[in-house]
Amino acid sequence: MTNFDVKNTTLPYKIAVLCYLFDEDGQVLLLHRRRPPNQDLYSPVGGKLEQGIGESPTTCAVREIYEETGLTVTASDLHLTGIVSEAGFDDRMHWLMFLYEVTHPVKVTRTSFDEGTLEWHSREKIGKLPIPHTDRDVIWPQFWAHRGGFFMAHIDCHKGSTEFSLEQSYYPGE
Repeated sequence: MTNFDVKNTTLPYKIAVLCYLFDEDGQVLLLHRRRPPNQDLYSPVGGKLEQGIGESPTTCAVREIYEETGLTVTASDLHLTGIVSEAGFDDRMHWLMFLYEVTHPVKVTRTSFDEGTLEWHSREKIGKLPIPHTDRDVIWPQFWAHRGGFFMAHIDCHKGSTEFSLEQSYYPGE
C-alpha cells in the first residue's frame, strides 16, 4: 500500500467514468480535450457521475457515450474492466474512476463537440500522444493487460507522484 498523507483527506472526491470504444480495425476512440480537466490532452470518452440524482456508474457510462459520440448503448454492451482511485490528483482532489469497454466494434461519425475533437488512434500511437501522466504510467498499461478481465488500482498522485498499487487483478481467461 502507498503512504497516505492524512492532511489531504479533506480534498473533494470526484467520481467519473472512462469509456473505451473500438472500431472494426481495433483503433480506440479518444477525445482531444478542449477544457479541464486534462485540457489539450487525449483521454477516452467519459465524464463525471451525476451524484445529486444517484446516477450509477454504468448509467453514467451509457449517458456519456451518447452525449459525446451520439451512440446508443445499453448496460449489456459494457464490460467493467477496471476501477481506479487517484488520491491527491494535482494536489486538488481525489478521483474514483470506473473504466468501461464497449464489447463490440462501433462506428462513430461525430468528430467534434464543445468538449473537444474525437479521433481514432491505434494502440501504438496512444503512447506518442499527450495524455495524462497517470494514464500513461498506470491506467493504459493496466487496461491493456486486463482487457476482458478486471483490475482495481490505487494511485497516489500527491506532489506529481504516480506511485500505485494493484489491489485486484483478474486477467482474461482466469
